[in-house]
Amino acid sequence: MTMHTSRRTVLAAAIAAAAAAGTQAASAAPAAGRDAPPAGTVDNAFWSGRHGWLAGTGRGTRVAPGGAQGITLGEAVGRTDYADPHTGTTATWEYATWTGPLHRPAVPATEIVAHWNADTPAGTWLQVELQGHYTDGTRTPWYVMGRWTAGDADGDIRRTSVDGQSDGHSSISTDTFALDDEAGALRVAAYRLRLTLYRKPGTRGTPVVRRLGAMASAVPARFTVPTSKPGLAHELRVPAYSQDIHKGQYPQYDNGGEAWCSPTSTSMVLDYWGHGPTRAETAWVDPSYADPQVDTAARYTYDYQYEGCGNWPFNAAYAASRGMNAAVTRLGSLSDIETFVAAGMPVITSQSFLASELTGAGYGTSGHLMAIVGFTADGDVIANDPASEDDAAVRNVYRRSEFETIWLRTKRHTDTGAVASGSGGVVYLYWPPRPTRAQERALKSFGLL
Repeated sequence: MTMHTSRRTVLAAAIAAAAAAGTQAASAAPAAGRDAPPAGTVDNAFWSGRHGWLAGTGRGTRVAPGGAQGITLGEAVGRTDYADPHTGTTATWEYATWTGPLHRPAVPATEIVAHWNADTPAGTWLQVELQGHYTDGTRTPWYVMGRWTAGDADGDIRRTSVDGQSDGHSSISTDTFALDDEAGALRVAAYRLRLTLYRKPGTRGTPVVRRLGAMASAVPARFTVPTSKPGLAHELRVPAYSQDIHKGQYPQYDNGGEAWCSPTSTSMVLDYWGHGPTRAETAWVDPSYADPQVDTAARYTYDYQYEGCGNWPFNAAYAASRGMNAAVTRLGSLSDIETFVAAGMPVITSQSFLASELTGAGYGTSGHLMAIVGFTADGDVIANDPASEDDAAVRNVYRRSEFETIWLRTKRHTDTGAVASGSGGVVYLYWPPRPTRAQERALKSFGLL
């Protein structure tokens, strides 16, 4: 079985968020009776709403009126020619920028992942950049964290990460900022995000960015983690979709379904919330293919530079383009996932493992996404695992201790005995425009609302 290949050095994490001027964030608080994660390993920060956007500096941007209060392109402040490496065409775009306030995370960071929720009509796109301030007083360059558009119509750019970015101390690996020497003394003490909004000159269209955020983390390397105590027996009714039934379909998107674990997991959760694509939006898919929403998610999460559908913020941005709220973060235990499942929120996790390390999976992988939909009375994990022969086989129960280790660890051994990275507790979280009070409490406790 060919699975999606991991390309990051990732860190295990628990949540501890800090407030900053203009930043909507909150300190983490584990649910009563739950195992408390180690403090100071992850900081979640985001900017949204009029108050959040006014905390930054806009050049040509404005806050859209109405409930969303997103940042938009008002009057362009310049023009630029962009040579799209994936279409071979060069086009002129006008733009405006918004630069966020300097944010000092609660944890001096070794890694940062940015993410955004935006609408990008045809003829518009956006770029997210990050500049870090090192603990030695120097700064990183402005790193491109992603160039995003939700569509792929003629004349649009192709959504893309940017390779080859480094300053000798840190680098960008697809969607993740990481220090080159995470065991060293150097850390990122603060950072800014910069947003650039683009449109075709002379038009009035604009991206609308409802939320811009980042997750900063720093956790020591580890091969094992303690098993948390079970605290919930509950299962959400999340649709089950197999990636394997899409093998060979649309190979231009990362060789077809065999590598579509991320968009398949995203599709399951979107349909759970009732925000998946409509029949009209999936009409381009061969009508003989089952679950065309999975093909559609693969098409619109595909990163043309990475040549894959597993870009973390691109999956979150796709979910947000469907009217959801979305974030990428790290959690510290299965007890944390229980908090979200208890509030009615499935959680998409990233993990790597040998076939011998996850009983019942029947395969090994260097990087794979699943949707966690519940827990048994014994505390074991109920996972909608897209690496299944058909939709009926997607629901699986995995042992709590095994799953917690393969998801949270930062280091692992391959089948040859070499040391490789683990996925480190990374999750995608998607929630509706009007969350319930229980969902608000869960999100606020982890600094996500």
